[in-house]
Amino acid sequence: MVVTATDNKQKTIQKKVTLKGVGLHTGHNVTMSFLPAPPNHGFAFKRVDLEGEPIIEADANYVVNTQRGTNLEKNGVKIQTSEHVLAALVGMDLDNVLIELDAPEPPIMDGSSKYFVEALEKVGVEDQDEFREEYVIKDVISYKDEASGSEITVIPAESYQVTTMVDFGTKVLGTQNATLDNLADFKEEISSARTFSFLHELEMLLEHGLIKGGDLNNAIVYVDKEISADTQKKLEKAFNKEKLSVKPNGILDNLTLHHPNEAARHKLLDVIGDLALSGTRIRGKVIANKPGHFVNTQFAKKLQKIIKQERRNYVPQVDLHAPPVKDINQIMDMLPHRPPFLLVDKILELSEEHVIGIKNVTMNEPFFVGHFPGAPVMPGVLQIEAMAQTGGILVLSTVPDPENYLTYLLKIDNVRYKHQVVPGDTLIFKLDLMSPIRRGICQMQARAYANGKLVSEAEIMAQITKVKGN
Repeated sequence: MVVTATDNKQKTIQKKVTLKGVGLHTGHNVTMSFLPAPPNHGFAFKRVDLEGEPIIEADANYVVNTQRGTNLEKNGVKIQTSEHVLAALVGMDLDNVLIELDAPEPPIMDGSSKYFVEALEKVGVEDQDEFREEYVIKDVISYKDEASGSEITVIPAESYQVTTMVDFGTKVLGTQNATLDNLADFKEEISSARTFSFLHELEMLLEHGLIKGGDLNNAIVYVDKEISADTQKKLEKAFNKEKLSVKPNGILDNLTLHHPNEAARHKLLDVIGDLALSGTRIRGKVIANKPGHFVNTQFAKKLQKIIKQERRNYVPQVDLHAPPVKDINQIMDMLPHRPPFLLVDKILELSEEHVIGIKNVTMNEPFFVGHFPGAPVMPGVLQIEAMAQTGGILVLSTVPDPENYLTYLLKIDNVRYKHQVVPGDTLIFKLDLMSPIRRGICQMQARAYANGKLVSEAEIMAQITKVKGN
C-alpha cells in the first residue's frame, strides 16, 4: 500500500559536493558531483561529458546488464556500477539528488559507499516542502531466480530493514549473514563494506580487460584456489605490486577486513542500492538469500510494477456506516454550496494532510434529466467538482472560522476518467495534500472510487479567500 508519510518530509542535500576517482571496470578518471534536486525528482544521473548532457533516471526499467554491477542505459547513454552511489543516497535518508558524471561510471573509491556517505554528510541534508511516499508492505512479496537459487522476499515491518544471507559454497568465505535494522545505522555498520571477488572470477576479469581501475584497496579478493605462477605475475602487474601473497584467512594481502562478515555486509549494501531503482521507499523487511545484481534488480522491477498498480487502484478502506466526521449539516456550515449543487454527503476521515468523503449517486440527481437520460451517466466534470468540494473541507479545516471563507479552484491538471458512474453507485473521494498549504493555496491529489475501482482522478489546486466584510 502506497502511503504519504506525513511525519517525514522529502530530503535533499544543502549544496553541491564533488569527488574524483577512477572507474573500476573502465579505468577512466572520473569527476562526480552530487547536487540538490527539487521535490519528487528522485535520483538521476547526468552525463556532462556528452552532448546535451543527457539524464538517466535511477529506474529499474533502464537496467540492461548486471554483470559485475548494475548498469543502466537510456537512449544509448550508459551508467555502469550505479549501486554503491545509490546505496549511499538511501543510507543518508535522501530522496532527491542529481548525480553529475563526466564518464560512464562512478569512481570506485575503496569499493564501498563510505566516501560517498562522507561527502554527502559534509554538505548536510535538508528537509523539503513535500512529504515522502512509502510503500507499506502488507503481504509477502518474493522473487526467486531458479538458475542461481537466489531469492528475495519482503515481509511487513514497521521500518525499512534488510537481512542478507551469503553462501557461495566455498570454504574460504563460508556462510555469512548481515542485518540492518535501522537505516540510521547504515553509515557505521554498512557503508564501509567493500566489494569482493573470488580469485577464479578475477582471472576471468583480467582476461577480458576489465577491472582496469582495480587495486588492492578497492576489492577484497578471496583466494578460492591455488595461485599459479602465471596468475601471480598477472595479478602483481594488474595491481602494480612487487609481491602478492595470501593471508591466513584466505584473502589476498595488503588489505584488512573491516568486519568479519564484510562480504555479507557489502551484499546488503548492494541490495539497498539496487532496490532504490524501484523509485519508492519501502516500509518492510527485506530478506535476501544469495543476492546478486540480477535478482536484486528483477525484484526492484516487480516491486515497481506492483506499486504502480496499487497506486492507481487502491481503494480507501472505510466503513460507510460509521458515524461521519462531518454530516451534511456540518458540511453546509463550511461550504457555501447547496442542493442540487452540493455534491458531497459525508466526510468520513479528516486530517491535516487528507480527507475522505462520499456521495450516494441516486436516480433522482437533477443532472440525469438531461445527461444521457436513456442511459444515465454522471458527468465527469461533476465528479471533479465533487472532489473539489471534498478538498474544500480539507483546506477550510485549517482556519478557525471557515464560514467566513470561500474556496476557489485555481487549476486542474492530469484529469483522467476510468469508469462510468451510474445511479446506485457510492462514490468515495480521497484527496491528499501534495505539498503544505501556503497562503491559503492548496494542491491536492484527488481520486474518486466506485465499486472497488478508480473512476476518476485529477490534481487540483484551490485557494481560500476571506469573504469581504468578515
